[in-house]
Amino acid sequence: MTDTADFWFDPACPWAWLASRWMLEVERVRPVRTRWHVMSLAVLNEGRDELPQDYKDFLEKAWGPVRVCIAAEERYGNEVLLPLYTALGTRIHVGQREDDPDVIPEALAEVELPAELADAASTTEHDEALRASHHQGMDPVGYDVGTPVIHVNGTAFFGPVVTPAPTGERAGALWDGVTLVAGVEGFYELKRSRTKGPVFD
Repeated sequence: MTDTADFWFDPACPWAWLASRWMLEVERVRPVRTRWHVMSLAVLNEGRDELPQDYKDFLEKAWGPVRVCIAAEERYGNEVLLPLYTALGTRIHVGQREDDPDVIPEALAEVELPAELADAASTTEHDEALRASHHQGMDPVGYDVGTPVIHVNGTAFFGPVVTPAPTGERAGALWDGVTLVAGVEGFYELKRSRTKGPVFD
């Protein structure tokens, strides 16, 4: 039997990007298929005035890619999210071009979506749909976490936060372990301090 994993991401988050590449490996070695969904770190952090200014600046820029993703999904369906996310994330994270205004137009062109979808980055036209998708993912797991968020077999959890993204059987073993502990009623946290930043190679 094939399990469905619903994965919520913000294109701006490097940890979600790494986990998304891990999920693609999981699909190769385990009977799992992934459905992709949009959440928003900007929505998640609304009203949190205590945030450092550099993170506030990051969140302001994060509105653009996530709005474009939700606009594309609204117009063309859920199946466009993975290729668009991959095109964006490859540029933002692997290419380290998070401040490059050409990222969104280039990503849209790569996946053969209309250039005018880039206009969604600077409007609130699709924010209602964005917030609905965000809450669908975040409500079951809570709001003291970020992204990635995964729902599988009636369980919702944040994570894994891992770098670099495991491949092959190591990816499958991590999936086995993550779903095992997440499925234990009353299990909430297993954590250690991060000793290095995201590795995209």
